[in-house]
Amino acid sequence: MAELLHSKGKFGTAPVFLTAISTILGAVMFLRFGFAVGAVGFIGTITIVIIGHMVTIPTAMSLAEIATNQKVEGGGEYYIISRSFGLTIGASIGLALYLSQAISVAFYVIAFSEAFEPVLRTLQDSTGIDIAYSKRLLGLISVGLLAALMYTKGAKTGMWMLYVVVGILAVSLIMFFAGTGLTNSDFLLDGSGDINEDFFVVFAIVFPAFTGMTAGVGLSGDLKDPKKSIPRGTLFATVIGMLIYVLIAVKLAGSASRDALLNDQLVMSNIAIWGPIIPIGLAAATISSALGSVMVAPRTLSAIAADKIIPIPRFNRVFGKLKANNDEPVNASMLTCGIAFFFVLLGDINAVAEVISMFFMVTYGAICLISLLENFASNPGYRPSFKSKWYISLIGAVLCVILMFKINTVYAVLSIGLMGFTYYILTRSQNHKSDMSNIFSGVIFQISRNLHVFLQKSKQEENMDEWRPSVVAISKDSFSRHDEFDLLRWISHRKGFGMYIHHIDGYLSKETSDQAKECLKRLIRLTQVSKSSVFVDTIINPTYKSSISQTLQLPGVSGKENNMVLFEFYKTREDSMEEILDNIGLVKAVGYDTCILCSSEKKFGFTNEIHIWITSNDYQNANLMIYMAYIILGHPDWNDGIIKLFAIHPEGEIGTERIKLKEMIKTGRLPISANNIRIIPIQEDVTTKQIINQNSKDADLTIVGFRSDLLKKTGVDFFRGYDNVGNVLFVNSQNEKEIS
Repeated sequence: MAELLHSKGKFGTAPVFLTAISTILGAVMFLRFGFAVGAVGFIGTITIVIIGHMVTIPTAMSLAEIATNQKVEGGGEYYIISRSFGLTIGASIGLALYLSQAISVAFYVIAFSEAFEPVLRTLQDSTGIDIAYSKRLLGLISVGLLAALMYTKGAKTGMWMLYVVVGILAVSLIMFFAGTGLTNSDFLLDGSGDINEDFFVVFAIVFPAFTGMTAGVGLSGDLKDPKKSIPRGTLFATVIGMLIYVLIAVKLAGSASRDALLNDQLVMSNIAIWGPIIPIGLAAATISSALGSVMVAPRTLSAIAADKIIPIPRFNRVFGKLKANNDEPVNASMLTCGIAFFFVLLGDINAVAEVISMFFMVTYGAICLISLLENFASNPGYRPSFKSKWYISLIGAVLCVILMFKINTVYAVLSIGLMGFTYYILTRSQNHKSDMSNIFSGVIFQISRNLHVFLQKSKQEENMDEWRPSVVAISKDSFSRHDEFDLLRWISHRKGFGMYIHHIDGYLSKETSDQAKECLKRLIRLTQVSKSSVFVDTIINPTYKSSISQTLQLPGVSGKENNMVLFEFYKTREDSMEEILDNIGLVKAVGYDTCILCSSEKKFGFTNEIHIWITSNDYQNANLMIYMAYIILGHPDWNDGIIKLFAIHPEGEIGTERIKLKEMIKTGRLPISANNIRIIPIQEDVTTKQIINQNSKDADLTIVGFRSDLLKKTGVDFFRGYDNVGNVLFVNSQNEKEIS
């Protein structure tokens, strides 16, 4: 595991600051910042600095916040992302981050070679050796020396060199600011070259200069106190770097013409009081940046390998290995130098540099997103000693995405696609299904809580356009019969809400509590297998009546109160019928609608036909019965299903009743064909049950209304006599629902 990397830190805050500031004030500052001022003017350049730091400052603050909440081990940014979003997502971004860090070594080495252009040009004049060849050879030699340094001495010597090169960097900047300039330029004031259509092209060239602020985080495993050193070093380097870039823009705009800025890469040397200090500073800055990258990149790869997330054991074993005497990731360092060697050999990595920026943007966006989500989730375990603001993190995350596509849409898509493909490969080989669940669960809880509170505060009388069933079912037979659960999952698929409670007989104790936990696991598996949206839970009580009483007082899963209870009994179990009858009064007392499912051996058949039976004494229930059929039919299990509507009325009312039903179906926009509406006349010698048995024997679900006053008189006899039909749903509405 990555936690085992570098168990004993050696460094304090200074190396974090020096690594970051030497990377910020590097190749772009010396070679391309003057070009930016010439291309988009002083105002445009300041705008680039501001926009760039609207990404880097939120990232630095987010990084400081996260680092002061958790122990940041080896791997720096990778460690933070992987421990927040999970190993597969962390490795997907981490591999991209590693490649960008490794290729950055080549980028800085090529820039280092540019510092020797005056010497190499003199060599070309005297020997005829092509200057491009000389630069490439110098770059290859430099990479070889870096590799040798990392192999023999490791990061400790690298840190010692950082102090030297940062000192040279400081002297070169002092001499630059002390220079008098090439001309009395009014370029600073006239605004020429301000923002134009090439603004984001120039931004793409300059932005890598600001990405060095997280360079020191990669040393996290080598720090004595990462929680203190990372925030201080990173934030200090970010702010100091921004101020220096603003001052450089002012100096360049006031000291050189536009032509000089656009055409002379080393224009700063013509402004400084001693020109050679600028190439020397460039060499110092670029070699220190290369040194920083060659120290950080291997630690990122080593941390990924130590987590064993890559599905290649040999890869994890080789690149997770540390040198015995100094804990240096030697193999990862050699691979890093090999990648750098390859890109230096290619010579021109301008196109690749944009991809590097993309990967950095993704990394920064992920860091800002972690801070945003943690702030929003309000997890009690998230207690950083340094606090950013959620809106600052939001700005950073959103800007990262926008700027990626503004800089280069194709590269943005390719970068995201590459990481998406890597994530797909890793998830196929690993079983990390909980990725992101920890951080996002807190966010979901907060959203759920706020919505519940909002819905409660805004509670008002529901009209039919807003009404939907919020059903609670209480069952003792959850694992022996699934008809009740199936009906509830159909109701709660899209238009309704369902809560399924499993009753456990007994008093609350450790034994019954353990039993309840095991039952809950089984119920959750049931919801997963059936892909349902039902909320499941258990309740322990000595009596079924007590469970019903308590459940009726529970808040609804939707945020609003429950409004319907679903009971179920098996046709041949009269004891279950009696138990339901004993509790109908409780349901009526709280004003809930009641549905009672009479299940049979036929179950729900082919889930094709739903028959609704309406009588002249049943109008209070009729609309609810129709709505329930319509909602059930919306589930994919009933894709090819139809609703047939039957009404039993006196002979003289049949015509009027037919017109009324057709109009209700039409205005209510209900999926019931006029051909499927049938009015049956009342016959003196034929009971309603006989008519239903005759006409609904092939129905997959039959819906029948009932009145509570009639149920009191008839008792369990009301449920008897439906021998020829399958499952029957008895529906009682406390108040008439309107179909508009």
